[in-house]
Amino acid sequence: MSTNSTNPSAPYNDGDVAYVLVSTALVWLMIPGVGYFYSGMARSKNALSLIMLSVLSIAVVSFQWWLWGYSLTFSKGGGKYIGNLDNAFLRGVRDDPSVGSSGIPDLVFAIYQCMFAAITPALAIGSAAERGRLLPAILFIFIWSTVVYDPIACWTWSTNGWSHVMGGLDFAGGTPVHISSGAAALAYCLVVGKRHGHGTDEFKPHNIANVVLGACLLWFGWFGFNGGSALAGNLRAAMACVVTNLAAAVGGLTWMLLDYRLERKLSALGFCSGAVAGLVAITPGSGFVGSPAAVAFGVIGGIACNIAVKLKHWLDYDDALDVFAVHGVGGIVGNILTGIFAQNSILVLDGTPAAPDGLGWLDGHWIQIGYQLADSVAGASYSFVVTLVILYIMDKIPYCSLRADQEAEEKGLDEAELGELAYYHVDRLITVNTRTGETKTIKEETIHQQNDTNVTIV
Repeated sequence: MSTNSTNPSAPYNDGDVAYVLVSTALVWLMIPGVGYFYSGMARSKNALSLIMLSVLSIAVVSFQWWLWGYSLTFSKGGGKYIGNLDNAFLRGVRDDPSVGSSGIPDLVFAIYQCMFAAITPALAIGSAAERGRLLPAILFIFIWSTVVYDPIACWTWSTNGWSHVMGGLDFAGGTPVHISSGAAALAYCLVVGKRHGHGTDEFKPHNIANVVLGACLLWFGWFGFNGGSALAGNLRAAMACVVTNLAAAVGGLTWMLLDYRLERKLSALGFCSGAVAGLVAITPGSGFVGSPAAVAFGVIGGIACNIAVKLKHWLDYDDALDVFAVHGVGGIVGNILTGIFAQNSILVLDGTPAAPDGLGWLDGHWIQIGYQLADSVAGASYSFVVTLVILYIMDKIPYCSLRADQEAEEKGLDEAELGELAYYHVDRLITVNTRTGETKTIKEETIHQQNDTNVTIV
């Protein structure tokens, strides 16, 4: 036990503190992972802007979390809907036992939860990729974190939150992270509108290697996301890691096989999308279910999210990177499955007392599905409606218009908004005609139209 605490009544296990701090670093790594995942799925002229938005989300939310975000979410005297400003500027957040667990101090819990707050808007803004302006997106991240994320996280995880008091089960962020970001993404893409050429042009991913890299960073970091939510290095944390890995593996295989059924090809993009869908689905139940259930989470999550991708074609909206289909639908599926498969036998692995009436349907606690549905519907509805209001107001403010003009969209947001390119060394290529020796400069987008007699040289 550590004896360095200035609060002698609250000694902490150094191993548990170290475990949560390492988990914090793992979740941080997921955020640029989101950027690379999104970047690879977009066209090359918008690749850098998506990576930068993810990194900027860390910076903006870290400041917001210090300013008042942590206090609005986890202040000990907060209400059922939102906290207060007792801990604004992280005032008084040091070595007292945290609201998440008496086994770690406030300060460790605060920085760990900051990473959850930072990744959520980074997920949401992907739906407006390739036409959403960067500066308004940065302002949106700050406002949305305060008005949407903090209240939803409060009612889900704060000891006073209405969903927590009701009995809703959400181990690592099914509603605060995934459902809220998915619903916000849907609102964002509806307000910003479709990309020019939507429905006629084919917007293909430009770099599947980036997609695989991003998916691997997400998968790797998710061990800290779900496993770290046990807030201690114990058997329950180990089980959370086991089911997280298994659900991701099964989700990836499920999605890939669904696509193989149609294309007769094993798609790397399909596998990565399915793995993320499995990770999303298992998130709320990762500390409540065993490994057999994880297989069901992966299969059902992969199928549901795969089908949900078709929604944007049926309903004709332009969610550029399928954020709602994977995170919104995946989060709802995960919440419902948690109500079915949650068991006391997993809950007690870390010494938590068993719930007298059981946890989910496997324990005979039939009302749990009602709790899970109430939490899911409330989170999705609140995030969607409030995000719509935020975006409509922002779009009317001078210099805060959400959408880039057509010229900037055609040029690409990297050049128009950042003045920098992800692939400057290949933006302009010299092609040498091997028959005539003639050289000419061409844009990257025309490379694939060159015939076999041309050799491209950087």
